[in-house]
Amino acid sequence: MDRGPLSAVSPLDGRYARYTEPLVPYASERGLMRARVEVEVEYLVALADLDAVPLALDDGERAALRALYEEFDAEDAALVKQLETEGYGDYPATNHDVKAVEYFIRERSPVDVGEWVHFALTSEDVNNLAHRLLVGPAVREVILSELREVRDALAGMAREYRDLPMLARTHGQPATPTTFGKEMAVYASRLGRALGRVEAAVNELSGKLAGASGSYAAHHAAYPEVDWRAFSRDFVAGLGLDHEPLTTQVNPCDDLAALFDALRGANNVLLDLAVDCWLYVSDRYLGQEAVEGETGSSTMPHKVNPIDFENAEGNLSKANSDLVFLGDYVTKSRLQRDLSDSTVKRNVGGALAHCLVAYGKLGTGLGKVVPNEQVMREDLETTPEVIGEAVQTLLRREGHTDAYERVKALTRGEAVTLADFRDLFAELDVPASVREELRALTPAGYTGVAADLVDELDQG
Repeated sequence: MDRGPLSAVSPLDGRYARYTEPLVPYASERGLMRARVEVEVEYLVALADLDAVPLALDDGERAALRALYEEFDAEDAALVKQLETEGYGDYPATNHDVKAVEYFIRERSPVDVGEWVHFALTSEDVNNLAHRLLVGPAVREVILSELREVRDALAGMAREYRDLPMLARTHGQPATPTTFGKEMAVYASRLGRALGRVEAAVNELSGKLAGASGSYAAHHAAYPEVDWRAFSRDFVAGLGLDHEPLTTQVNPCDDLAALFDALRGANNVLLDLAVDCWLYVSDRYLGQEAVEGETGSSTMPHKVNPIDFENAEGNLSKANSDLVFLGDYVTKSRLQRDLSDSTVKRNVGGALAHCLVAYGKLGTGLGKVVPNEQVMREDLETTPEVIGEAVQTLLRREGHTDAYERVKALTRGEAVTLADFRDLFAELDVPASVREELRALTPAGYTGVAADLVDELDQG
């Protein structure tokens, strides 16, 4: 049977495979096998450093053992799977993925390490560390990199279009003008803060190595003279993780939940962006580049649809649904251990993959749009009522207690022109200088310090 992308059950390995490829080393079954081998091998090396344990490994033997995971390839992965599902040599099928890794190391090790492989460990000791050895780099090297590219694209647009006036819409209605650059700066700033939260969360991933019930019972029974708590703390830290000292058989996974929540926060910023960009395209504030040969509609030849923003919106929503589910689920375990979280954790890569597809689509969408200055200015010119806020504020300054009411009577629900405002100004009892100040107001010029606010991006 063909097992290529067109036969994939999930679009992540099918239609979107070219986008999710960077996550394969971290989210695939083969990647998890390799990470488990790494944990088991490094544990052997750490055991060999204990005076109480009669296991000695010289530098060459340590290097040879580490090559088992450093050079782990498709053939090795196939052997691990065979050990699990069919058996190999003298080993019957384990029907247990971590036990299969143990037997793989025994089979392939150039060093006689025999009974010391997986000594006193429970599978969760290996799994919780292996998962974090994959999730950490996946987020640092792939996810955060893509998020930074989106943030940088937004910051670039903010600086380029800082002075471009644009009608704002609050409640979907014409409101005090802004600049397109300032609005992009808002998103760049929000995403920058969200990035910081993701970075903090991924740098606080924690691991445990404390045995079947989190009490080091087997370790202590075998070698009571060894300070196994200190050993575990040093071992986990050596893998680049914080140490989790108080656990059941499972790592409580509060660290993963915090990471998933931080990613969801970043995704919420981008969901807001994707919808706003879609609306700007709909209002013709953003023009789209037409890709040669691309079809926008199967029946309407003229269509250039905002498909990248729509795709991003869908994938961000799916990612967030998965992240919420994962964050809720992985922090729960019946009593000291149940296995339901094992299959759930295999879906972490899928959640990250939906994030990755969305970030790439957003970046593509931003790269294909250009602000339509003419449309923006025409919209401002035909919506003069937005200067009403400035008018009533200036009149308040001059002591007119009915300023708001007079402007409201002129503008609310009415089609007004600048000439209507000037007729009002002519009736006002104000100094000539104030009347000129009022007559100088225009929608395009009423943007406050919006352009200067873009500079805040450089202050963060």
